[in-house]
Amino acid sequence: MSGPHAGNVVLWMQPDGTLNPSPVPVETPDPSDSGPSYWLARTIWALGEGYAAFRGADPGFAGFLRSRLDLAVAALDRQVLVRYGEHQVVDGARVPAWLIADGADASSEAILGLTAYVRAGGPPAARTALARLAAGVAEMGGGPGSSVLPWALSRSVWHAWGAQMPSALAEAATVLHDDRLLRPAVADAGTFTPGLLTATGPINGLLPAPVDRSQIAYGADARVQSLLSVSRATGSDGFRQLAGVAAGWFLGQNPAGARMYDPATGATSDGVNGDGTVNRNSGAESTIHGLLTMLALDADRDLAALARAAGPVVSRDGSRTVEAESGRLSGPVTVVTPPSAWTGESQWSGGAHLRVEAAGRVTWTVPAAGQPRRVDAVLNRVPGPGGVTDFDMLGRVSSGGGGAQGVSAAPGALLPVRVPGTVAAGTGSITATGVRGTSDLDVLLLTPLVSSLVTDRAVLLSSVAGTARHLTIDVPGDGAAVARAYDAHGRPAGVTGGRGAFPVEVPAGGFVVAA
Repeated sequence: MSGPHAGNVVLWMQPDGTLNPSPVPVETPDPSDSGPSYWLARTIWALGEGYAAFRGADPGFAGFLRSRLDLAVAALDRQVLVRYGEHQVVDGARVPAWLIADGADASSEAILGLTAYVRAGGPPAARTALARLAAGVAEMGGGPGSSVLPWALSRSVWHAWGAQMPSALAEAATVLHDDRLLRPAVADAGTFTPGLLTATGPINGLLPAPVDRSQIAYGADARVQSLLSVSRATGSDGFRQLAGVAAGWFLGQNPAGARMYDPATGATSDGVNGDGTVNRNSGAESTIHGLLTMLALDADRDLAALARAAGPVVSRDGSRTVEAESGRLSGPVTVVTPPSAWTGESQWSGGAHLRVEAAGRVTWTVPAAGQPRRVDAVLNRVPGPGGVTDFDMLGRVSSGGGGAQGVSAAPGALLPVRVPGTVAAGTGSITATGVRGTSDLDVLLLTPLVSSLVTDRAVLLSSVAGTARHLTIDVPGDGAAVARAYDAHGRPAGVTGGRGAFPVEVPAGGFVVAA
């Protein structure tokens, strides 16, 4: 485009070759993208990587790419970064107003292109745009589970599509020599990702409960690439080890137990549906992300070996969801079924929730476990004092303190709130009683102090404990195994090994990879 729209992307080309900002017939909502959009972000990503790749091999073509990229960066400055430094309030949180389409996900794709461009000698304008966009994405760190959140307009939603935020921050931190950008990336890689891999694998949506259990190739590759980027930025072999485990998704470590990448054709299946069946479509995006993971494995023989060992799942013992409305109710407790499960910024798990008032009582029957479990109650956090609920023998939680609604689509925010105590090993029930006020309770999340993923020939352990925990593990396979422990920052914390069952020490809040 030229004029005031220069640097933007026209998504649609008509059969006769003419360009049109919208499809014909027009779709509702209109996906046309001739402004600050996902397509602008992905164009910057493609052009930045392309310029870096062709600068030496084909300078003429690289010059053409550079001219297009400079236009795109100018559009980014004009339409998005013009708001640099401005913030908006979302349920009490102060969030950046200068992300592409309010998305850290879209912005992370643009950051990857900008880092490639700046590394390859891009101009000062590109470096400035990179620094400003990365600063906005870094502000989205500290989400549930130490995740980097993808959408500035929700404190609750994390999704796997486009979740390149840790990778983008790690690459930007390296190029800009700014360790502040690296901190949220390390927290996501060392705390959030191990918990995700042991609980479910790279499911598509935590809203904030694991509502969308489908798994897509982009989401799986985004975990691999983020871990590898953080590994390179920190020098941590622990994050590289985690990347090998995450790459096992393509080789059978998924709910279907199926290979998602076909080495004979290079195609990658789109993903695994929530019911465990494989979506055998193979779109361009899925194939690209499958190939990106395979390129990483081809470049590192040890990483490839770990990915093969982390193939089909033998067992998982991670965070489990207990629907609030599944409990036995007494007193002033009611099941609320809203017209839509989607609130505009989050989603009620199971399409319903409990409204617990003073003296209302709920008892849940839960499977007994062999170790203590942490409890997080997903509550609608509202402004003001809110309600208070007492979990017998565990402590009290409040649904208050949610903060001003601001530009959020709904008052209150569905967020996990830590119950102070832990459920003892062997316990088969949990009881909660309303103390005062009213609380809207969605689910309980029960997480073992040490979660585990056991695959064909590997074991991943992830800790949420406040102190080191000692366990005995048994790595499948006939050979000797080595268990490497790391703290939440990816720093080495011990090595053990043996044949058959052997003891390991899991650092507080850290992880262990054994293979």
